[in-house]
Amino acid sequence: MGKLFLFAAAPVLVLASFAYAEEPEFELGLIGLDTSHVIAFTRILNDPDDTNYLPGAKVVAAYQGGSDDLPTSYERVEGFTEQLVEDWGVTLYDTIEELCENVDAILLTSVDGRKHLEQARPVFEAGLPVFIDKPLAASLEDAVAIFDLAEAHDVPMFSSSSLRYYDSVVEMTEAEVGAVTGADAVGPCSIDPTHPDLFWYGIHGIEMLFTIMGPECEEVARVHTEDTDLVVGRWADGRVGTFRGIRNAHSPFRLTVYGTDGIEAQPIRGTYRGQLKVALEMFRTGEPPISREETLAIFAFMQAAEVSKERDGAPVRLDEVLEEAGGGQ
Repeated sequence: MGKLFLFAAAPVLVLASFAYAEEPEFELGLIGLDTSHVIAFTRILNDPDDTNYLPGAKVVAAYQGGSDDLPTSYERVEGFTEQLVEDWGVTLYDTIEELCENVDAILLTSVDGRKHLEQARPVFEAGLPVFIDKPLAASLEDAVAIFDLAEAHDVPMFSSSSLRYYDSVVEMTEAEVGAVTGADAVGPCSIDPTHPDLFWYGIHGIEMLFTIMGPECEEVARVHTEDTDLVVGRWADGRVGTFRGIRNAHSPFRLTVYGTDGIEAQPIRGTYRGQLKVALEMFRTGEPPISREETLAIFAFMQAAEVSKERDGAPVRLDEVLEEAGGGQ
């Protein structure tokens, strides 16, 4: 709404209205300063000179977080914290509850998916919209619980890999191949013992696959070796999509889309700007850009792949693992 000003112009009062040139900024808080994403996100949102600058919000505060049993976390959290405070003037708070009292929305960026449920809980209780960085959780059960909490508190929330919003992935969703009959996603797939195999890094390539194929995957089978994972998904309409995760070798992301009129393939490149733009739109509208069903289908795909590995590559239905996790409909 515009501000109202009263001007004295004897013998009457003249009422004037002036509209803001831009929407007011959101003041954002970060939870978890143990990932390079906090620096990249802050630069995009706070630095007008950055080539990917996105107006409309500013990172102003943070809760440090960190995980003592995860080297990727504890070896980096102090450095990123120092950079945020010294370079960007970000204010640190000792608790998430205190942070939530001083911001309009939250970017939950902790690198450790095991922390996300406990860290998201006070955000939902405060009623603040939140974007949760990948992975949403380190288990399908926690992913279901996070969505249940968001819905119980009527708080808008979403989670995704940044690759879903890379320009090159968006271009592939518009590829002129006719009706899409399948897709292959390829990418790096490092594993950390604190997370189920694909949850840690394979989620990037799997999110690309679902961006093209949609959420209606029914069954998964997985071949696992020391250097490679190959996961084959069968969709409800008979389409087939695959994810090939590569370790111990250089593996840029790549996506191939098959259609009734042709095939298109390209390497995948992009920035975090698209993902942040979608997050800001959700903060404005209260409408999450990705459904609960699709995000849980991605996690069920990864969990079914974990079970398939345990069963020597036997196919596993997604509804089986969703029901076990309490997420069945």
